[in-house]
Amino acid sequence: MSEGKVTKEELLKKAMIWKEIALKLHDFYKGKLMVLPKCAIESYDDFAWIYTPGVAEPCRKINENTENVWRYTNRWNYVAVVSDGSRVLGLGNIGPEAGLPVMEGKAVLFKYLGGVDAFPLVTNAKTADEMVQFLKWIEPNFGAINLEDIEKPKCFDVLERARKELNICVWHDDQQGTATVVYAGLKNALKIVGKKLNEVKIVFFGFGAANKKNADVLILGGAKPGNIVIVDRHGVLGPHRDDVKGTYKEWWAHNTNSEGVRGDLSDALKGADVLIAMSKPGPGVIKKEDIKVMNDDAIVFACANPIPEIWPWEAKEAGARIVATGRSDFPNQVNNSLGFPAIFRGALDVMARTITDEMCIAAGDALAKFAEEKGIHEDHIIPRMDEWEVFPYEAAAAAMQSIKQGVARIKTTWEEEYERAKMIIRQSQDMVNLLIKHGLVQHIPEDIRRIYHKTK
Repeated sequence: MSEGKVTKEELLKKAMIWKEIALKLHDFYKGKLMVLPKCAIESYDDFAWIYTPGVAEPCRKINENTENVWRYTNRWNYVAVVSDGSRVLGLGNIGPEAGLPVMEGKAVLFKYLGGVDAFPLVTNAKTADEMVQFLKWIEPNFGAINLEDIEKPKCFDVLERARKELNICVWHDDQQGTATVVYAGLKNALKIVGKKLNEVKIVFFGFGAANKKNADVLILGGAKPGNIVIVDRHGVLGPHRDDVKGTYKEWWAHNTNSEGVRGDLSDALKGADVLIAMSKPGPGVIKKEDIKVMNDDAIVFACANPIPEIWPWEAKEAGARIVATGRSDFPNQVNNSLGFPAIFRGALDVMARTITDEMCIAAGDALAKFAEEKGIHEDHIIPRMDEWEVFPYEAAAAAMQSIKQGVARIKTTWEEEYERAKMIIRQSQDMVNLLIKHGLVQHIPEDIRRIYHKTK
């Protein structure tokens, strides 16, 4: 989509049309996920080994040694996508039922992009204690758990406790997944504008689960805490903010903002090189006047969903050189969908005990390198989701870092993991394409497909 070929009004109309498309297709398909067998059923006799009486023998082997579950079942590739619906996309606390379409969509991306068998599990658990207990109850089924769309600060407590109390990978995608992709996109954006991560002034607008982990990972990647300025709904964080005492923001108030900036977003952005916004859906949350006070060659990540805090064309008109959003219909989609399918693929393949921030850095480096080798420019700082070849490349990077840090149960080489991940992902995509080809998954109706063309 080139802004030189269409008007801003046309861009706006195209951006909003996905509401109509999504509602029609969710109704048409009655959901986005189903379960299929992975074993051959070619005769009546096959039911005897699939179920009774033959199934008793693997059950006995697992009873003798629980670790045999990874050999005789698909647990090694099962992931639970768990949410209470308390912080969904840009929609807020809409409850578990209303959050289910998001979790189904997440499971589809897991399968198609990562070859991971993921299951949406929304829950009525209200407290951190209830959520952790729920995770313990379901643990025997899964090789990993993906926490999703859980309000803060509960999400921090659940993640920290679950990582300690469960024996499988648990991560919060709104945190680590988002941070992986932000790190990768920013790494390439800085290359384009000729700036360095350890020198630039970075402003975080909104400081919930996503931006907190973005800050963690960017610091791990080389950003200096003193060069970071954080703005939440009450203004700039600093030692003057008594309201953050005893909260997760207290450390950040005392260890960032070395210039002692006070005020609001417009004050924080004066002389800033990078803005990473993950606050509330726009448009108009960030004004053009805010962007105008940033340094030359400014980088703006406006990532609120479903509408960014500022339209990309408005940010560019205000002086930003590179703009990214969380949407696939604009250039530079910074979205955790580029991260979680591959990182989980790599983690599952080496039976990792956890997913570390260093694994996110390794995956982010792989994302950035893949895009750079194809050619980066202002409207292409990061791979697109349809460049499926990046996912095995990224999976191998995450797996190797897992082995390096000693959190993997299985050791392999980069080449072996890359080929394994590529095979699994390719098989998943071939399976979906075969079902569509034979009419077992229906094509998108032509009347809806015609609406697609209006977005091109």
